[in-house]
Amino acid sequence: MPVLLEVCVDSPEGLEAAIAGGADRIELCSALDLGGLTPTPGLIAAAARAPVPVYAMIRPHARSFAWTPADATAMQAEIDAVRAAGLAGVVLGAALPDGALDVTLLGTLRARALGLGATLHRVFDLVPDPAAALEAAVALGFERILTSGGAVRAEDGLAHLVALERQAAARIGIMPGSGVSAANVARIVQAVGASEVHASCREAFTTDDSKGVELGFFPARQGATSASAVQALKRALANID
Repeated sequence: MPVLLEVCVDSPEGLEAAIAGGADRIELCSALDLGGLTPTPGLIAAAARAPVPVYAMIRPHARSFAWTPADATAMQAEIDAVRAAGLAGVVLGAALPDGALDVTLLGTLRARALGLGATLHRVFDLVPDPAAALEAAVALGFERILTSGGAVRAEDGLAHLVALERQAAARIGIMPGSGVSAANVARIVQAVGASEVHASCREAFTTDDSKGVELGFFPARQGATSASAVQALKRALANID
């Protein structure tokens, strides 16, 4: 059975590149350099015309995963906007101050997103008890957990990913992500038994606008989604025995 490739993007050009490269699903964000935030209305509108399913990140800022009541209100409005645009799903996460999943808030967000697909994002990689968090994600009705197995790169978290896949027992998907590339995806998929993987497929570049960098408008090193990197990853997935 083919392994599905989800590609995260944060711009109209990135969206086009991911689709041109053959992505099976899109995770739509803004500010991937910050780990991905809620996409802008214009990007959501562009994604509404995509020929593949699009899941929008619901993350109003990058300061914490322990959301305030004001954050929670904003997140519910963002879910409403995603629904109104006709996108396929949302990507959610929320934590308590101790790092455990905020099951109460996640339940509220899942209820607001009723009828939409839902992925639990890498807040999961910060929880103190992954086994308990997995059971909570199942109870909340998430389709999948995006995780690196608690490591910086999924390739380095294989033992934990294998354990999570075993515990999940087909009740919820375990989607390896972080550092997934054409060079390592076969090893990750074969070790974990994953049916889907997540990648940015970005090519790094250094901006030549030194004044803009100095003023804080642009990061010195940036990344852009590459259609050729998506294609290479798709070819590597197709060649997995």
